[in-house]
Amino acid sequence: MAERNLARQAERQLELHGSYDSLHFEGTWWSSAALADRASRLAAGLAGLGVRPGDRVVVVMANCPEVLITYQAAWRAGVVVTPVLFLVTEDELRHVLADSGAVAVVTTAEFLPKVNAAVGCVAGVRFVLAPGAEDDPAAPVPVLDFAEVSATEPGAIADRGDDDLAALLYTGGTTGRSKGVPLTHANLLWCGSASQQASSGEGLTRTLLPLPLAHAYGLLVTCTGLHQREPHRTILMRWFDPAGWLELVQSHKVHRSTLVPSMIQMLLAQPLEEWDLSALVAVSSGASPLPAESRREFEARVESVTVYEGYGCTESGSLISTNPLGMRRAGSVGRPVAGCEVSIRDEAGRPLPSGHDGEICVRSPGVMSGYWRAPEVTESALADGWLHTGDIGHLDADGYLYVVDRKKDLIIRGGFNVFPRDVEDVLMDHPAVAMAGVVGRPDPRLGEEVMAFVSLRPGAHATADDLIEHAKARLAANKYPREVRIVPQIPLTSVGKLDRKRLRAAVRAE
Repeated sequence: MAERNLARQAERQLELHGSYDSLHFEGTWWSSAALADRASRLAAGLAGLGVRPGDRVVVVMANCPEVLITYQAAWRAGVVVTPVLFLVTEDELRHVLADSGAVAVVTTAEFLPKVNAAVGCVAGVRFVLAPGAEDDPAAPVPVLDFAEVSATEPGAIADRGDDDLAALLYTGGTTGRSKGVPLTHANLLWCGSASQQASSGEGLTRTLLPLPLAHAYGLLVTCTGLHQREPHRTILMRWFDPAGWLELVQSHKVHRSTLVPSMIQMLLAQPLEEWDLSALVAVSSGASPLPAESRREFEARVESVTVYEGYGCTESGSLISTNPLGMRRAGSVGRPVAGCEVSIRDEAGRPLPSGHDGEICVRSPGVMSGYWRAPEVTESALADGWLHTGDIGHLDADGYLYVVDRKKDLIIRGGFNVFPRDVEDVLMDHPAVAMAGVVGRPDPRLGEEVMAFVSLRPGAHATADDLIEHAKARLAANKYPREVRIVPQIPLTSVGKLDRKRLRAAVRAE
């Protein structure tokens, strides 16, 4: 039982590859042995503070080596990692702390005020851990220094098996309060292994990681690293900024990077041709659909690179399908990874043939067993033993998956279905458009009317009428937007996805 867990897998990786410079962060290289040693000592320190196997520990940090050390320490101690994006509000953090039943929080100094404010309203949290922290008598619970808690002798790995929880992640809460998604050691071990098999490329060993490690996509990349067949070097960014990303790709001769579509669109506003990006072979794009025009422009301007789209959700460990290296099908999110089944279903739950749009349903060893303490929601999400993703898409004759849109984002205009992504892709084809977001606006005659928010490229000019005419020439009469609003920037969620919730709120407020 004790052999099948993430901490044991990390030990096997260290034994296989030995110690080498594996992580670069803000000018400093960390060796794999140093990271493992710090994790082992922190695990013993957590146990010494009374944290027990199965306890939940919330991690609220921007990217840094301490995030990875904490994850590994938690798994060694048998603790359940509960990652939270540092951009969450105090109220959102308070909800996660209370709902998860967390016993501790690991954070950094800049987020201590928010963490202390949230902890003060939640029973059960016993201490807060932060690098360089000093105990604050006014804090609601003791604030301990990360280094001091790690200054202990390494301990043994706690016995945890396949079905024991390794992580508890919280969804974005677009339909109410965020829900906990429990993932076991078996879930994450399978996801890491399947991801490595699907995306492996011999000699592509230098990776730039700007994604938040607290997100499901970032956690998948972390778990993929536990299965590499040759030593890999990761350059970690605290957070994404386009100029910094370009500098790191050039200076470290990076082979591959993981991005989300909004990051690619920000890079397109940079002078890409002025940088030496010739070592960059593959960019993986996920978390939300990538506009075709953005993909084409990025590949045209960075001639060495191919963009590979993939697909997953928090409930599936962020892994469902991917385009294997050298087998990319443009516009598709790839084929289901080995061991994952995808079925396209109609409204009655009946399987649809290839080429027909329906809800994407998934079955794999990476899928959660159910939402945390939410049996009613679990029953509908996992009906008939399949995860119902809420996404609309289809499979082609060769088994490649195409994601059309979110089911809940569908606009019904005069009885006709309009998928926002179809409209957004057309607007993105206009040379002046940097980003577009489309939502339904209540309409007394048609039920809903198509409305678009658009941000323009720096120095570009287009009027709302220009963009309406552009869309009208390329879309059916029931699809093109009757109103286009040009805004300074399109709102994004904390993980870089288009924030339709805020767009809808703006429409409702009027």
